[in-house]
Amino acid sequence: MPVPHPESRPILFIAGTRPEAVKLAPLVLDLQARGVATRLVATGQHPDMFGAALAGFGLKADIDLGLTAPTPDALVGRLVPALADVIRRALPAWVVVQGDTSSTLAGALAARYAGAALAHVEAGLRTGCDDPHPEEMHRRLVAQMATLHLAPTAAAASALLAEGVRGGVHVTGNSGIDALLLMAARLRRDAALADAAVTPFGHVPRGRPWVLATIHRRENRGRRLAGVLAALAELSADAEILIPVHPSPAVAGPVRAMLGGRAHVHLLPPLPYAGFVALMLRCALVLTDSGGVQEEAPALGLPCLVLRDGTERPEGLASGNARLVGTERAAIVAAVRGLLGDARLHAAMAVPALPYGDGRAAAAINDLLLRPTAASSAQRSGSWSGSGGHRRSARGGGR
Repeated sequence: MPVPHPESRPILFIAGTRPEAVKLAPLVLDLQARGVATRLVATGQHPDMFGAALAGFGLKADIDLGLTAPTPDALVGRLVPALADVIRRALPAWVVVQGDTSSTLAGALAARYAGAALAHVEAGLRTGCDDPHPEEMHRRLVAQMATLHLAPTAAAASALLAEGVRGGVHVTGNSGIDALLLMAARLRRDAALADAAVTPFGHVPRGRPWVLATIHRRENRGRRLAGVLAALAELSADAEILIPVHPSPAVAGPVRAMLGGRAHVHLLPPLPYAGFVALMLRCALVLTDSGGVQEEAPALGLPCLVLRDGTERPEGLASGNARLVGTERAAIVAAVRGLLGDARLHAAMAVPALPYGDGRAAAAINDLLLRPTAASSAQRSGSWSGSGGHRRSARGGGR
């Protein structure tokens, strides 16, 4: 069967989690505005949260595999053959994956098995250790398979170049900032959307500071999670604590057991993206182990205390908008009380900054995807038959 010319073939996106939906939505919208055919494949990794996040941008998946599994290895094993079949049928110009999830790894493997050109959005993030697990492993493996590496920052691009990856490395900014600025603007101009967004937390008293907390990472379970929850319980004496509860039983169970029914602790359902952005705009600070929140908080001028001992996103630390506080109760309590009790310190961390991009990443990424002959040359440069020697570069694009 003849293969269509690359410029007439769709660009196929593979994703399965809420952060992937948020960060890929600006790319899909920009391509659709240009009249470029797209296909968005939902893996099923986080079915409810993924669909809700897409709906916030007026999008829905073209194909929903609906595949789930109890462990990352089992999920990847189910997804790879299903995704490879989709790719072979679609004959895309590009397969695009984002970040470091199980869906990301499965999509990359499937693209390679199907012989498709592979682009990795948010490439090059590194901690230099096996934490977080398995995300650090996922993104390092995807870097060995991608033929176009779309790095959000110069530091991420430098990490890729130091590893000697094949294919082109480009600094584009982070498309999550595109999504954030787009949603914040919509909330400002659309009163009905703004009213609906605040409904899940409209009952929270406004007389005390609001502290937002998000916890979901696999490595922050057990003793670490207990330390975070103990800190939040203690901090309820100082502030209103708002926690959108992650649906994973390993997180939701301990959260509800330790904090359910406690005064000044508000356990919220997973929020639509508009609701989460509206909540960030109202809070005094955020405690989080989320990579996406670490990126979003500086842009909103929201002081961010990172519930980890290290981060693959050092730019927020360098800009002064974020600090590492770990998961020990005493350290978390001291950091939050220090911020809430020191207006100068809070103000210093609350200066808006854009260390992760200026809201033009989607256009920069799509310009690269749509370059004439980009996909066909990427397929050649990504061939496993070579052992290197491909020209590598780090270029700016929209920053």
